[in-house]
Amino acid sequence: MASTEPKDPDWPKEVHFRPIGRICSPFDEKFGIPRQARLAPAARARLELLPPYDREEAFSGLEGFSHLWLVFVFHQDCLTAGWQPMVRPPRLGGRAKVGVFASRSPYRPNPIGLSAVRYHGLERNQQGLALHLGGVDLLNGTPVLDIKPYVPYADALPDASAGFTAALDDRRWPVVFSDQASQELASADPGGQLDLRALIEQVIGLDPRPGYMDRYPQRDTFAVRLHGCNIHWQIDDQHAMVTRIIPMHSAH
Repeated sequence: MASTEPKDPDWPKEVHFRPIGRICSPFDEKFGIPRQARLAPAARARLELLPPYDREEAFSGLEGFSHLWLVFVFHQDCLTAGWQPMVRPPRLGGRAKVGVFASRSPYRPNPIGLSAVRYHGLERNQQGLALHLGGVDLLNGTPVLDIKPYVPYADALPDASAGFTAALDDRRWPVVFSDQASQELASADPGGQLDLRALIEQVIGLDPRPGYMDRYPQRDTFAVRLHGCNIHWQIDDQHAMVTRIIPMHSAH
């Protein structure tokens, strides 16, 4: 097969980018992160801008938009793991493969992601300039390459086809708290400033277990880390129950 490599000597074979900022989110590990943005509205985050991009005039006019596109890098493992032409999307339970370009797998030739998130405003404090965001699906520390406003007339496509995702089950599990977990929640988030209860309900309600387990409800205990707490929970055929909420500094 003849090479399709461009013959233009000025065509770049490699492209390098610098992050404009980093995400500070409640997700310290990949397990538990919603598989798409906006599935957990209580997942609040800050995008901390890096110099020289931390100039307020660069964001003039952004206040009129409710949502933003974030272009980011899957930085944990994906930068060195390489890629495969076929992948197993989590929503298919690991039981079927699709082409990597028909998926949103982070293990891509270039591990770049795209998320549409809620924009809650811009703030400057002693740490610098930051954007407040909601409904994020990003690991804490994620490098962000670019920000673009979400424009409904161009970006919303009501007649779009959803491919294999159209037939997927979007059920959310009811989430209940044990008496002990309720007491621990009150200590972990006094006054509800972190909105931790809503975040737990939304994250666990999405059932973050590996997809192959969705047919086998059980009472095994799982743990997910949110806002520096280990959230222990079990799931059966009726609901998910949060059994413990343990601050990481006291988790053993």
